[in-house]
Amino acid sequence: MSQIGELPARVRRSRSVDPRLVRLFGWLVLGALLRLMTVTTEGTSTDHLLVIDEAFKSPALIAWLVAAVAVWAVTELWRARRIGAAVTVHTAGVRKQWSTIADRDLSRKLSLLAVVAAAIVIPQFLSEFYQRVLVDQVAVFVLLAVGLNVVVGWAGLLDLGYIAFFAIGAYTCAYFTGSLPVTPPFVLNPFVILPIAVIVCLAAGLLLGAPTLRLRGDYLAIVTLGFHEIVVLFLVNKNNWTGGNQGVSKTVPHFSINLFGIHYQWTLASLPYWYLFIGMLAIVVFLFARLEHSKVGRSWTAIREDEVAAAANGVPTVRYKLMAFAIGASTSGLAGVLYASRLGYINPASFPIVLSISVLSYVIFGGMGAIVGVIVGASLLTFLPAVLQEQNLVRQEDIPMWVGAVLVVMMLFRPQGLIPSRRRRRELRLASEGIADADAMSEAPEGRQR
Repeated sequence: MSQIGELPARVRRSRSVDPRLVRLFGWLVLGALLRLMTVTTEGTSTDHLLVIDEAFKSPALIAWLVAAVAVWAVTELWRARRIGAAVTVHTAGVRKQWSTIADRDLSRKLSLLAVVAAAIVIPQFLSEFYQRVLVDQVAVFVLLAVGLNVVVGWAGLLDLGYIAFFAIGAYTCAYFTGSLPVTPPFVLNPFVILPIAVIVCLAAGLLLGAPTLRLRGDYLAIVTLGFHEIVVLFLVNKNNWTGGNQGVSKTVPHFSINLFGIHYQWTLASLPYWYLFIGMLAIVVFLFARLEHSKVGRSWTAIREDEVAAAANGVPTVRYKLMAFAIGASTSGLAGVLYASRLGYINPASFPIVLSISVLSYVIFGGMGAIVGVIVGASLLTFLPAVLQEQNLVRQEDIPMWVGAVLVVMMLFRPQGLIPSRRRRRELRLASEGIADADAMSEAPEGRQR
């Protein structure tokens, strides 16, 4: 009985710890972890603790801890002064007046115009290294993420074999340009191959999706993972067709234009390919934006939120899921053609399963279901690691660790993603307030949900 009587006192003593000190301890631990993650020294066979010694026995640790304390002090001052609430209160009148006089459509168009202008002008002033990063990583992964967003973000299908269609598109380009051991019936310009690769990947998506899309959740993810392994093993084992592990036998030619007196040949220069990627991405985004607000897009949303309820209301779930799978696959094939022509060389090792996981993480980080969020998320998670690597702040091998840490922090503090769709933001807000489940749909009209 005496122990039971002492329990409330212990609880009171445990609650007497100042929360500010707890947060300070957390920031210090974070600073120490960041110092450990930025060590470029590797351990040896005789000294496995060399990395830890380099991290915690160097003056750089003090700098990280001081930075952590500074951030803690700023956040505590912000919290104590209630600066965020004060700014919200003092700007409420201005924001209300702006919302009454502002033209939302005009603002959206001006913002889009500014982004396009920046994407065209800014790369011209970057170094050759960053131009290559934009073309070889940012552009490719943004296009892949936009396509996967249809499958995962809109239709709610977990696809872990998405890069298999990327490989199919790339090898389709290599085949019709005569770069594989097997001779094609006719050699085509990569521009002509673009619609062919889209059709081939569309058919591959239908072939995979038709017998498997009656599955859900983890079962569907396992099937798509198996499809990726089948495609990669086919490319490895069919030496007479694909070149096996050696890859293409000839260099995949670049894009070229020979039409109506216009003659232009793309080369290894990065900027022309960057503008080509921007043009392709603009077309894809325009079509997907129209598709999102159509009957098909609303059907995908209903399937994602509650497939049983959607089927009960007359939505042919298998047909629309198959459509989402095929459209996402065709977008991946389009990126594959651009990728193969840009690099000039591909082999099965260019399409590991980790790329599917990376593209999925970009979609989640940016905000599932939001085209703008997916583009921003994929751009940040591909460009920023290259910047850190160029500045010798992190090693190439440590980049996945950094991306994983960013995803963990994002899921803890902003699970809806960097720039979520309006519907997703509203669903999470209702779920946090206990008004509705995270998967529940509101009774408001479709336009208001967005």
